[in-house]
Parts: sequence; structure tokens; C-alpha cells
Amino acid sequence: MKSEAADRAAHQGLAGRLILFDLDGTLVDSTPGIWASVRVAAAELGRPEPTPEQLRGMVGPPLEDGFALVLGVPVDDVPRAVAAYRAHHSAGALLRATVYPGVPALLAALTRAGATLAVATSKPEPFAVRLLAHGGLDGFFASVHGATFDGTVRHKDQVVAAALAAHPDGERPVLVGDRAHDVLGAAAHGLPCIGAGWGPAPPGELAEAGAAAVAATPAEVLTVLRSG
Repeated sequence: MKSEAADRAAHQGLAGRLILFDLDGTLVDSTPGIWASVRVAAAELGRPEPTPEQLRGMVGPPLEDGFALVLGVPVDDVPRAVAAYRAHHSAGALLRATVYPGVPALLAALTRAGATLAVATSKPEPFAVRLLAHGGLDGFFASVHGATFDGTVRHKDQVVAAALAAHPDGERPVLVGDRAHDVLGAAAHGLPCIGAGWGPAPPGELAEAGAAAVAATPAEVLTVLRSG
């Protein structure tokens, strides 16, 4: 009965709508693999063990920015940190991720309602494609847009732009994301952002960044979309 009600809600005004999703912290909990790879990179550079606060800050933003701004890695050493991280991540840590409860049901309901779904992530695109397939989520998305390995594309506004260009007929686009940079990246294109309150953001971060709404669970995203 609950599922039928959710489906009815999803169908209200969602046919043809373009809904973009962040990946890490929104669709999947990838913190174990990210943290393990950050620790390896820090050790490779002879830096101290990252604090819990620093590790949390590494989930979401572009990798280069995370090392420079969160961990304080000197700019000249950032490429080496990124290389060490990606070597460890691609070797297996990438797949130390779990799909958040309620996400598959949300994606299924939106798909049945006729919405177009796409991923816009600061994770390198090949990693994103691999992780979505591992989690069984790849079939829900019309396209995946992520960072490039050379760092020329890494910011949220860039991947949102790519997603919008891929779906020019998408109606009333919106982004669902878990951190402030998601909100700001969406705003750069005039898009509202629904905050994924089940992700790792500290309390208040999403609202302070200007999220149109903050959903406590994936199921609440349906309610927010129906109302707007």
C-alpha cells in the first residue's frame, strides 16, 4: 500500500522532468573506500593520519580540492596525492560502497513516472560508471557525467552543464545532492537542489548553502518533487 502511494505521488508532474543525482553520499555510501584511499595517499606523502573531520570533508568535493583545501597538501604535491589515491581506489577500494536504503525504490518510482534520470558527479566518470554497475543502479540512468582524470573537468557546475547539454529537452531540471558544493553547482545554472539529508553533510550545511529543500530520506525526495 505504501509503495502504491509513493508511485501515485511520483507520477504527479514528473513525466519528462530531468532529475540529476550526485553519486557519493547521495546514491551510495562510499565512505569506507574513500577514507581508505585518502589514508593511503596521506601515508604516501608522509603526512599525518587524517582526522575524522578531514576524512568526512573528503567525501563529495573534487579530489584535487579536497587534498589541497581539506588536508592542506601543498599544490605541487597534489598530483602525487591524487595518483596514489586513484591507484588504491581503482584496485578495489572503489567498490567498498553500499547503496543507501530507499534509493533503488526512489529511482524505480521516478522511472515509472516518466522522469529522465542522469548522474552528475565529481568522481571520475569511468569510476562512476563502474560503481553504478556494481551497485545495480546503472539501468536507471540515461547518462552519467563525471570528472576527467586530467582535472580539466572536476567541479559540480561543469558536470551539471554536461548533463544539461545531454538532455536539452529535459523539463524543470533539478539536482539531488548531499553537500554544499552540489547546491552551489546547481545554482550556477539556475537549478534548485534537493539536499540528500541522509548523506555525510554536517547538520545545517545544505540549508545554509541554499538547498531548496532537505529530504531526510530518499522517499522524501518524492514528496519534495511532487510539491515543486
